[in-house]
Amino acid sequence: MGQQSAKTPSEPESTRGISRGMAIIAWIIFLGMMTAFFQGKLDDRSNPNRSVNSSRGEDGRTEVVLERNRMGHYVANGTINGVGVTFLLDTGATGVAISPELAQRTGAPRGQSILTRTANGTAQGFLTRLNSVQLGAIEQNNVPAQIAPGLATGQVLLGMSFLKHLEMVQRGDTLTLRQ
Repeated sequence: MGQQSAKTPSEPESTRGISRGMAIIAWIIFLGMMTAFFQGKLDDRSNPNRSVNSSRGEDGRTEVVLERNRMGHYVANGTINGVGVTFLLDTGATGVAISPELAQRTGAPRGQSILTRTANGTAQGFLTRLNSVQLGAIEQNNVPAQIAPGLATGQVLLGMSFLKHLEMVQRGDTLTLRQ
């Protein structure tokens, strides 16, 4: 005589579907958290100065200390006319250069048309003045700048029209700016 195999009661189909859905949701949350974690690490490598360190030096002057990024550049967060921006310090640039989109957001007026020489050749730009440029606790007012139509929206070149008023000391991978 044949034996009947003992059949274990199986989960109802609806319970399996809920379990599968919960597992998928858990994986999506996990992948989202890992993406955010690694994006933060990449952001720290490209801009280690998202939070700029400011202090008073021994002589009472305001100091900002910046770390060099993985590409060897000094990149730091700051503001132009109260609008948050990311600066790329560029001692080879005559002035501060901003995109037309940023000029509009900050209320920087478009002035006289000029031709400038860049690494990519000659380009047309427009003179302007920025009411306020701030890097950490260092702030300057009425800063000469140019609106550079070829500049990417997220870039601000912080050139010598701002930097020439500061003492700069580079040691190793840090740059100290003193006002």
